[in-house]
Amino acid sequence: MWGVSMIGTYEVVSIVLSILVLMGIKMMSSPKTAVQGNRLGAVAMLVAIVVVLAYNGIMDVPLLWLAIFVGGVSGYIIAKRVKMIQMPQMVALLNGFGGGASALVALVEIFEKYSEMMMFSRITSQLALVVGGITLSGSLIAAGKLDRRISQRPVILAAHSQISNMLLLIMGVMVIIASVANISGIVLLSIITTILSLTYGVFFAIRVGGADMPITISLLNSFSGLAGAICGFTIGDPLLVAVGAIVGASGLILTQIMCGAMNRSLIDILSGSYLKSNGAKKKTVAKEKFVDKEETSEIPKKSPAELLKEAKKVIIVPGYGMAIAQAQSQVKALYDTLESQGKEVKFAIHPVAGRMPGHMNVLLAEVDVPYDKLCEMDAINPEFSETDVAIVVGACDVVNPAANTAEGTPIYGMPVLKVEEVKDVIVCNLDTKPGYSGVDNSLYELPNVDLMLGNAVETVKELVENIKQ
Repeated sequence: MWGVSMIGTYEVVSIVLSILVLMGIKMMSSPKTAVQGNRLGAVAMLVAIVVVLAYNGIMDVPLLWLAIFVGGVSGYIIAKRVKMIQMPQMVALLNGFGGGASALVALVEIFEKYSEMMMFSRITSQLALVVGGITLSGSLIAAGKLDRRISQRPVILAAHSQISNMLLLIMGVMVIIASVANISGIVLLSIITTILSLTYGVFFAIRVGGADMPITISLLNSFSGLAGAICGFTIGDPLLVAVGAIVGASGLILTQIMCGAMNRSLIDILSGSYLKSNGAKKKTVAKEKFVDKEETSEIPKKSPAELLKEAKKVIIVPGYGMAIAQAQSQVKALYDTLESQGKEVKFAIHPVAGRMPGHMNVLLAEVDVPYDKLCEMDAINPEFSETDVAIVVGACDVVNPAANTAEGTPIYGMPVLKVEEVKDVIVCNLDTKPGYSGVDNSLYELPNVDLMLGNAVETVKELVENIKQ
């Protein structure tokens, strides 16, 4: 172990590494610096691991280095093999691994040192076990939903209600209290705590629908950091406490941002409260915003390619359908073609487009779409009314005007991209079925909308070829 002076040094190093992690997270908030931020965070974490090993005097334990090597190589191989469309699943799994690791550390501490622990450490060890277990099972369910191995619709199990969830929480609290007071039965009580937390994680995540999965992933990311921070208190490691708190806080902030983007509370999303509505009360959309079909029946309708040839300003709206079809390369080709013709082209990015925060940004950056062309919803929405053509590629809920009219539905009140205000709209979606919210898209019924249904790879490619003619 390090001496007293080295303990002070360890604390200083912990502060420096925590600042580097914070800087990395800050850099990842912008597409321009995200790669560098990710690398900075990774290097800081690697240094943190080495510092912790040195501080605890276990640098010479071969098994630890073998585990680091196996974990590092496995992570590298998985990251290289995973397609960009599968990145949300990988993020969910990594969240789960983080929570599971914290739960395992807490279990080891409980089994080996519980009788020696102070009251505070006993409580934190149990809390780390609970939060880590919830994160692990909840993340596995989220990954299963994202990978379509589990229905992406909200799943309500038998006897699964708010009451049953509350009972699980109450039982968990009672077991923790019993664990703190009853040292002799700590092994059995800890096993019960683990089972309850894993069960609650399943109940917690399985009733969340696919449309809300970006928020769920953000929250589970926060949980993984929180579990690590609590575990840090248990083992008395300030570096783990600091880094875990940073991850937990950043995940919670992102969760709040995503909830704001959907105009829904976190409690409503996790409880699935909108499921109680048996129908949607629809308000009449103001017809003066759109051209009457009868007034335009005698006017020859221009093809999508003709509309784009004449357009001066174009906005492209990508969605999860683009990710599924892997059509980002064709979208980039469309962007290049329009730009070469002297048109102003921008991309409208909704905060919850895709299955995780920033999903569309990552896909478009992968094909070298300029960062300054990626516009957030609040910045781009005022420009739709001044735009000649909007091209929707695989997006549904985030451009659905019904969000303003369909009361009692999951998307009611959610801010959406105001595509309906554009002079002409081209929709390159697979079909006209509802998105994950299950709400019919009223955009498809407007007279200024052209539907090019089918695989986005083919329809966007066809659009590019017709524009060049």
